[in-house]
Amino acid sequence: MDWVRDFYSRTGAWWAEADAQVTERDQRRVRLLRAHGPAAGRVLELGSGYGTTAVATARAGYAVTAVEVSDRVSAAPGLTHERLSSVQADFFEVELPGEFDAVCYWNGFGVGSDDDQRRLLTRIAGWLRPGGVALVDVFNPFVWAGWHGDEEHLLPDPARGYRHELRERTSFDPVTCTATDTWWDVAEPDRELTQTLRCYTPADLGLLLTGTGLALSGIVVGEDEPAGPGLLREHHEYLAVLRPS
Repeated sequence: MDWVRDFYSRTGAWWAEADAQVTERDQRRVRLLRAHGPAAGRVLELGSGYGTTAVATARAGYAVTAVEVSDRVSAAPGLTHERLSSVQADFFEVELPGEFDAVCYWNGFGVGSDDDQRRLLTRIAGWLRPGGVALVDVFNPFVWAGWHGDEEHLLPDPARGYRHELRERTSFDPVTCTATDTWWDVAEPDRELTQTLRCYTPADLGLLLTGTGLALSGIVVGEDEPAGPGLLREHHEYLAVLRPS
């Protein structure tokens, strides 16, 4: 897991000018929180990145604690709110006071081994108050497997804030159900950055939850659609709704 801080800090520097702003994606996440969680209360967001979703959640009336290990947490100093507290720390180690009505982990679960995921899920269960909910985006192997061998070439678009010419290469290991996503700046071809992401089918996620104190309450894809077989073949991640078991 040593790659995490460097990967998200360096890629965060590439994209901060364009991406460090609240968008419809963040508003959609707030709608999902309202649909499956409390209408108000304390929210813990793990892996908050630039803090765009955390700001949107605070604007919606929640008291938000956002935890991010990389430098992305400081790459957007204008993203603040009086109901938002940001912490730059490793969420496997950080100590947080009190309990939360909801814990959210958007677009990031799957870093490390199965044991790492169970350790994090157990921590999430400990942070939740009785009756709370955890909303966790889970990478979907059905789609990532289809991306094996894909390569992308992204040209600069300064008008939109993208100033780097980048390449990306994706691979998928069907034995370990792990996606490997490698990026590099064309100007620095010898400085590749790679993230490794464990993907889980809903059935595998259910097994992973055993003994963590959490149970799978529902699965959502798209805006708020039950995850039928067809939709699971279309979305690279699905939202797992978890509640204390």
